[in-house]
Amino acid sequence: MQEQALSIALIGILGIGAQWIAWRTGWPAIALMLAAGVLGGPVLHLINPEHVFGELLEPMVSVAVALILFEGGLSLNFRELRKTDGAVTRLVLLGSPIGWVLGSLACYYVAGLVWPVAILFAGILVVTGPTVVLPLLRQSNVAARPRAILKWEAIVNDPTGALLGVVTYEYLRRSGEGSSLAAVIVSLIAAAIVAGLIGWIAARAIGWLFPRGHVPEYLKAPVLLVAVISVFVLSNIIQQETGLLAVTVMGVALANMRLDSLRDIQPFKENVTVLLISGVFVILSASLDLSVLRQFEWRFLGFLFALLFLVRPITVLLSLAFSPVPWNERLLVAWIAPRGIVAVAISGLFALRLDRLGYGDGSILVTLSFAVVVATIVFHGFSIKPVARLLKVTGAQEKGLLLVGATPFSLGLASQLRALEVPVMIADNSWQRLAPARHQGIATYHGEILSEATEEKLDLAQFQVLAATTDNEAYNALVCNEFAPEIGRDNVHQLGDASDDEDPRALPESLRGRALFSSGHGVEDIMQREEKGWTFRKTRISEQFDFEAARASLPEGGDMLLLLRRNGALRFFTHASRPTPQAGDTILSYVPPSDKRPKGEDE
Repeated sequence: MQEQALSIALIGILGIGAQWIAWRTGWPAIALMLAAGVLGGPVLHLINPEHVFGELLEPMVSVAVALILFEGGLSLNFRELRKTDGAVTRLVLLGSPIGWVLGSLACYYVAGLVWPVAILFAGILVVTGPTVVLPLLRQSNVAARPRAILKWEAIVNDPTGALLGVVTYEYLRRSGEGSSLAAVIVSLIAAAIVAGLIGWIAARAIGWLFPRGHVPEYLKAPVLLVAVISVFVLSNIIQQETGLLAVTVMGVALANMRLDSLRDIQPFKENVTVLLISGVFVILSASLDLSVLRQFEWRFLGFLFALLFLVRPITVLLSLAFSPVPWNERLLVAWIAPRGIVAVAISGLFALRLDRLGYGDGSILVTLSFAVVVATIVFHGFSIKPVARLLKVTGAQEKGLLLVGATPFSLGLASQLRALEVPVMIADNSWQRLAPARHQGIATYHGEILSEATEEKLDLAQFQVLAATTDNEAYNALVCNEFAPEIGRDNVHQLGDASDDEDPRALPESLRGRALFSSGHGVEDIMQREEKGWTFRKTRISEQFDFEAARASLPEGGDMLLLLRRNGALRFFTHASRPTPQAGDTILSYVPPSDKRPKGEDE
């Protein structure tokens, strides 16, 4: 009992620790999680998942993959699919069979597998998988369209690859009983349709129960979690491996119902997914038997080369031929195809079944699948950023500031930041209030920032900081609270008095952004200062003129607003955070009109 508890704790520490190191260093999280699992398992022998979990290991991994796929399906909005210009449809309908055929040829002629095993393994390798693609995209600055293509392909193709493997296995199993390939395919198509219907019906049931108050708020997340597991298990009882299809359909159906209830549980499901991806990846890599790797042969290197540089590129380029997707984006999609949990789990499952059917090459699948996973994770994980830059398929290189509310204060701040070459945009739902910004050439967004349509039209990945600067403190707090999960709680700021938790009339800290200025000026304070002609002042910090000198040079009542570091990072001075400037940084202060700049100190 104590050993199991210790193993679970170590799995969590290694998985989340790898994610944290990836966040701090910018290295691919999937590569670090893979290394952490191998280090904790076959190298140091700290974790032995098969010994700790026993027969529960396989169902645990299967349920975890189902939950990850469901969460991925919840992020697949059909509005985003339209942005891909039909690329996802082509990759699924054309790419899957093309990749299956080319992969089979590579497995047979290069890896040396017998035809039945080669065809089955090639079907499994059709998948890319959200467990590896989503962490990869989270840490890279890929442009919107190729990002959407890779995400949709990973989630939709996951059950597709599993079903292709099932088709091959069922044919091999039933061929001895006299069943034809057509009969096997028809029965599996029927099972897949039933699984899809189960997922769709479950989504409709959730969509009917939640908005009508039939499920209390505190039970919505647990009910959804249990429903996903039930749909997965029920579909697998009807036909093995169709559960992945059922939960994917369920997630996509719920994502396009626009249920308000799902927004409330968004942080919960994202946290669960991060935990599951970290845990499952560590468990599977810790389960690797190094003795199995001794079966690795030099011809397998040729197979990996063919898979990386021939099968995937040819599949994508043929599928996207004559499509509106630009060539540079096609090439990026053709390069990125990491395999992960699903490929390993299904390969291990079918390896045992193929051995029972008398196919000796079945045992090689475990070795090959891990080799494919390691090779694709290392190559694609470490190369996605430089390849995206080389092909010019990246988002905004310099992340700027999003100002919500077109006011004299935000307009003056935006003008100063433009002079400092910092990307800045002002968002407001009034075309008239945005007119002065347009006349100055400042980027604007006309629309309600809280509208769902904004998610489609405005890419928030281009902003490192948000500041709500309208004349309504409650609205500012609402904007900050809405975007805090996406941009980061420490990166959303607002105009408004610094909150006092003991004051019943003040907004609590948990519902608002960081109050701008170290003294936390209120909205009315800023409006009065604007009427009196307060302005912004830029001050460059140097070895001779340090932070203390800059602070001493502020006029009475003046306040430091933000710090622009040499690398382009923005840090606001707030009631809760006071960044420390270094030589080469620039401070932007808010000062009275009578301020006279100290000679030689300011820009």
